[in-house]
Amino acid sequence: MRCVIARFPFDLTKSGVLDSMKGVKPEPGTGEFVTIGRRQYPAKQVGAVLTRQDRRDFSAGEVVRAMTRLGFTCGTFPAGTVETSGTVAIV
Repeated sequence: MRCVIARFPFDLTKSGVLDSMKGVKPEPGTGEFVTIGRRQYPAKQVGAVLTRQDRRDFSAGEVVRAMTRLGFTCGTFPAGTVETSGTVAIV
């Protein structure tokens, strides 16, 4: 699927995303997330891995839109929580 992130076109596939994120440990995060496999990754981390762009160059919304179109589950971490290694810790 062709999508535009930070004004650059990318041809992304679900299998390509799975391969790119294999072995990548989720960072602690807040805000929007993408569920890939059994892990929840911050949207900005997914975008940085897939596009190799600086996280300041794109929005989490751009990544969430692209990942939703590919069939991944996306959402927002509940307020007051921080995602750490696949589990949610209430702060």
